Amino acid sequence: MTEETLMSLFIVQITPFRQNCTIVVCNKTKRCAVIDPGGEIELILSEIKRRGLTVEKIWITHGHLDHGGGAKAFKAATGAVIEGPNEADAFWVQSISQDAARYGIEGMESFEPDRWLKDGDTVSVGDLSFQVIHCPGHTPGSVVYYNKESNFAQVGDVLFRNSIGRTDLPRSNPADLIKSITQKLWPLGDVEFIPGHGGPSSFAKERENNPFVGDKVLAVM
Repeated sequence: MTEETLMSLFIVQITPFRQNCTIVVCNKTKRCAVIDPGGEIELILSEIKRRGLTVEKIWITHGHLDHGGGAKAFKAATGAVIEGPNEADAFWVQSISQDAARYGIEGMESFEPDRWLKDGDTVSVGDLSFQVIHCPGHTPGSVVYYNKESNFAQVGDVLFRNSIGRTDLPRSNPADLIKSITQKLWPLGDVEFIPGHGGPSSFAKERENNPFVGDKVLAVM
């Protein structure tokens, strides 16, 4: 099996926030990691079951309710280990239940990860390994999951097609976010990525076209 076929992935859009729950599949072992099961776990599980997969890991990019709100229930349903985000997002993770109630959304709960992640950590599913990149800015504990062999990253709400994550939230920091993107993500090269919301893109496309962190924009700044 070549590196190109070792990994596959699919997206299930969930929650009223239309969040991308990304399922990364090790094709050799048929084991998968579920990234950001923010809610509607029955929908996610039905698609995983339809494909004949076994859930091994739950990876969280950051502590907002639409990304981690279903993690506790998902672990209860599958026995999978929860990894991430960085511990700087503990205050967000602990407030998920309260935040969900404020929005009037049911089925989202606070959780305790089995493992908080640090910059440079490695996570794995089946025979696949991903590098953990701590990218504060949108939240202080946001992490990106990067697989070098497949030239792929799941970036959560750090970066979007033609946009970047919000920085008007508690403990957000716009300077940190720009630094995370330009100093930690851009050096990886032309990586294809899936964001927490919206369609996929690549680092090269965003360096060329993104109105917030594109090379031309930053050169003027």
